Amino acid sequence: MTVQAKDELVPHPVKDQLPGVDICINSNPSWAEAVILGFQHYLVMLGTSVIIPTIIVPQMGGGNVEKAQVIQTLLFVAGVNTLLQSWFGTRLPVVIGGSFRFIIPAVFIALSNRYNAYLDPRERFEQSMRSMQGALMIASVIPVLAGFLGIWRIVTRFLSPLSKAPLLLLVGIGLYEQGFPLLGECVEIGLPELVLLILLSQFIPHMWKLKLPIFERFAVLLSIGIVWAFAALLTVARAYTNRPLQTQFSCRVDRSGLVSGASWIRFPYPLQWGIPNVDAGQVFMMMAAVFVSLVESTGGFIAAARYGGATFCPASVLSRGAGWLGLSTLINGLWGTPSGSTVSVENVGLLALTRVGSRRVIQISAVFMLFFSVLGKFGAILASIPLPIIGALYCVLFALMSAAGFDLLQFCNLNSYRTKFILGFSIYMGLSVPQYFKGYVITTGLGPVQSGSATFDQIMQVIFTSPATVAGVIAYFLDRTLARRHPLTRKDSGRHWWAKFKYYGRDPRSEEFYSLPYGLSKYFPSV
Repeated sequence: MTVQAKDELVPHPVKDQLPGVDICINSNPSWAEAVILGFQHYLVMLGTSVIIPTIIVPQMGGGNVEKAQVIQTLLFVAGVNTLLQSWFGTRLPVVIGGSFRFIIPAVFIALSNRYNAYLDPRERFEQSMRSMQGALMIASVIPVLAGFLGIWRIVTRFLSPLSKAPLLLLVGIGLYEQGFPLLGECVEIGLPELVLLILLSQFIPHMWKLKLPIFERFAVLLSIGIVWAFAALLTVARAYTNRPLQTQFSCRVDRSGLVSGASWIRFPYPLQWGIPNVDAGQVFMMMAAVFVSLVESTGGFIAAARYGGATFCPASVLSRGAGWLGLSTLINGLWGTPSGSTVSVENVGLLALTRVGSRRVIQISAVFMLFFSVLGKFGAILASIPLPIIGALYCVLFALMSAAGFDLLQFCNLNSYRTKFILGFSIYMGLSVPQYFKGYVITTGLGPVQSGSATFDQIMQVIFTSPATVAGVIAYFLDRTLARRHPLTRKDSGRHWWAKFKYYGRDPRSEEFYSLPYGLSKYFPSV
């Protein structure tokens, strides 16, 4: 019998839950392993927590001290918000951190002419931060109302595997600018990190069988340790002494300024920068960023459920998570950060890399966030990991996040021209439209929308520079309107499969993964 005859010439079976997950949401590794995995998740989320203040704080007039304080505050609220989401929100193993989508409105606020009157850099920093706080706190009303009033539940019930696939794909792929371009700022340490991470996580486990899956689960920790030590050796050897300042900042391990700027012990507290200010235009800009963050976080929730070994989120659970995401943004504004909250995409990718989706691991990572946010010097040492190393991690982790979108296509009819059009068009536009908006700013210094209202122009810039939002909205609209009365449309989009997950009670496994702790489901039932 030939090899071809032995092959089973049938499609791969459809799976409600992703096979191959070693430890699912409700299962727990040993305490020692859970602590190490939690620390690894903490290291991964550090990148965004450092990059956002590094971009925004200097525009506000802040220096290394202010940057270190903002990073500490971001870590503190991330720890609080992650615990709240894992206990009372979706209950998925997701880290709730800062979002790149808030950079545009935050920088616009920081560069407002009204702050030019403040000559003291510290005073300018505090005044601009107060404006960001006020805008964030009011803008948080959007996801709070959408989530807890059930509006987001209604919206997400009309999602299908076909309309969700482009959203998930572009949540990861849309962050390509934070991957290899960041790595390329110092190739001599970024590229070794990328190669070593792939070798440790993908190749060595197949070549060297161990009783414990050390390389599969701790590849990030091992590769960062090795390459960080290599970068320190290059720094001590004065390899970058005569190099340009930007190269030194990217490659050296002693150029971030965080260790010198951080306090030994500092407790972030509410209203630490003063009483927030409110400006209507700034509020509307932050509302746009909050909406984009909510759309992208919905994709993150769906992917985390898949990689955590759970069934897909019922619409009511996604709505509950949206409400708590809004409360997280409120907490961010209350404590004083320049960014609202979102699901950390890189940590969702880490779930896939380690094949461990335990909720306990994520909660332990939140404890590390709280711990190192208070012990500033120790946290600053870890936060000073060169960003090209972080960029190498993003190349792998964002890719795995995107792969969750391909996962959904198993429920769709890929032989349908309708399916091909919706997929291809939404993904293409999700990449092309943001590129047009970004390129226009680079060439002209202004966005393509020039209505005469700077606030409206920035709102459009925030929304249309998000690949996931553009692709998700287009796919959602086309899936609900194109050939809607055709008898095959329901099956082609995978809605017949999604029907049992639209409502909480239709699948008995929902209770296992998404029920609230302490008997709270009795008082706050999901529908």
